[in-house]
Amino acid sequence: MHLSESDHALVAEAVTRAEQATDGEIVTIVAARSDKYGDVATHWALLAMLSLLAAFVIWPTLPEWLYLQVSGDWSSSVAARSLYEVVLLTAALVFVVAWALLRWAPLRMALTPPPTKARRVHRAALSLFRATVERRTRAATGVLLYVSLAEHRAELVAEAAIHSRVDQEVWGEAMNALVSQIRDGRPGQGIADAVAQVGIVLAEHFPRGANDTNELPDRVIEL
Repeated sequence: MHLSESDHALVAEAVTRAEQATDGEIVTIVAARSDKYGDVATHWALLAMLSLLAAFVIWPTLPEWLYLQVSGDWSSSVAARSLYEVVLLTAALVFVVAWALLRWAPLRMALTPPPTKARRVHRAALSLFRATVERRTRAATGVLLYVSLAEHRAELVAEAAIHSRVDQEVWGEAMNALVSQIRDGRPGQGIADAVAQVGIVLAEHFPRGANDTNELPDRVIEL
């Protein structure tokens, strides 16, 4: 999923329109994903390896059976060292295969727990807010609308002046509509709708003054 040229134009127009009635500044950033989740692949690979070791504990004869299948040696006894080698090699093989499979991003994303996705998206939003919005408006009225497409999640981060007047719950309806549109494959429309809702809230608390200037870009920033 990505933004088309028409999506870019739609969002930019929505930001421009929303800011006409407020001193607030709205910045929109869209990321393909908020994290590579490489640690998730490692964790699942470790879990697969430990599951194999647990299977060896439950079925103690399994290492010997594997050794006989591979070696073709059907002697009455198998040296302990050979059994240890089977355990070590099969555990390493399971880890490598699982890790290699999880290099495929869709599988890695599907196996990433929702709370982990939420934390990574929130962390990315805060980092981008500090880099692009915070302390870049004279009246501290900047808002970042951050969308992470792969996770189907969005964050809204506002400056101190807005937080002091607007409860976080006020943004809920706009964010829910945005996420719903993303899930339906219409990210541009969802962002534009959310921007319009944010603009209504900002206009109520920070109506446009005579000396207002456009301090932050209206275009959507795609990462």
